[in-house]
Amino acid sequence: MSAPATRDLILVTGATGKVGRSFIDRLLGDARYDRFGIRALCHNRSLPPHPRIESVHGSIQHRADVHHALEGVTHVLHLATSKETPDDVMDVAVKGMFWLLEECRESKTFRQFLLVGGDASVGHFFYPHGVPVVESQPHSAYPGCYALSKVLEEVMLEQYQIQYGLNGCCLRAPWIMEKDDFRYALSFGEDVFGGPRWHELVGVARARDYMAREAVPVMLDPQDKPVKRNFVHVDDLVQALLLALDAPQARNQRMNVCMDEPIDYGELGDYLARTRGVPLVPLRTPYHSTWLDNSKAKFLLGWRPRYDMARLVEAAWAYLRPADEPRVVWYPG
Repeated sequence: MSAPATRDLILVTGATGKVGRSFIDRLLGDARYDRFGIRALCHNRSLPPHPRIESVHGSIQHRADVHHALEGVTHVLHLATSKETPDDVMDVAVKGMFWLLEECRESKTFRQFLLVGGDASVGHFFYPHGVPVVESQPHSAYPGCYALSKVLEEVMLEQYQIQYGLNGCCLRAPWIMEKDDFRYALSFGEDVFGGPRWHELVGVARARDYMAREAVPVMLDPQDKPVKRNFVHVDDLVQALLLALDAPQARNQRMNVCMDEPIDYGELGDYLARTRGVPLVPLRTPYHSTWLDNSKAKFLLGWRPRYDMARLVEAAWAYLRPADEPRVVWYPG
């Protein structure tokens, strides 16, 4: 297999997703990373041609495909994941990552493994957290196969670091936003991005009325207090990935990468009512507030998130989706 004529070669799994596309664009556009070529392991979709990008097609479920993709690779950015799909989640999340780690372990050229984890591994907003969630908190997957897979990914990488001295780094992210994602996360329609699915909480008739009035849900916990929920904009996550790339201080670290403060749905509602004049719909849910602590990433990487609540709102509401770019949700969340 021929590789781009560069000194380093990074394999990106999940390269056609929102994080993969943004990471590749930023890396290619920054002269500090000119030494990197990119190999994208694609499954269903493809990347547009570029002189520094080599696309290979296959599945991380198959060791031969992984072996082929890792030839000559120096770095791995593992983004491929599977949501609530029990039929294939273990093949992708466990077997796929095992083959990646095994091939990295045996590789003569490999130097660093970057994993984007998720706050699903520590329960997201399913469990109450009385203090900020730090990286040393025990894993606590919420019900479902996706959260379990995120726990297993983090544990597998950690064990390869212990067993074989593999140079790995996990950047644990909460819900990742781009473009108009955040606006549609508050939709009472079928076009809602992720969960909760607000229309299912209020019923069809009320959902239609709320949509017509452009109403915004205010998520409440079981004690009727506004929920605090963690987010990160894809631009901030990609910046953290680039800072972690080849950074000695990132070796064998797990770091929360998120906004400085979680979104408070009460404050969010007040902001939208004040700036957009929208009506608010308080909704009690079984969910709890969480506060991911991002101090470690800020300390080790010198990373600073640029997005706060106001910037996230303004970016989402200002985004004008081109006619040839319909909203396509490849998975719900």
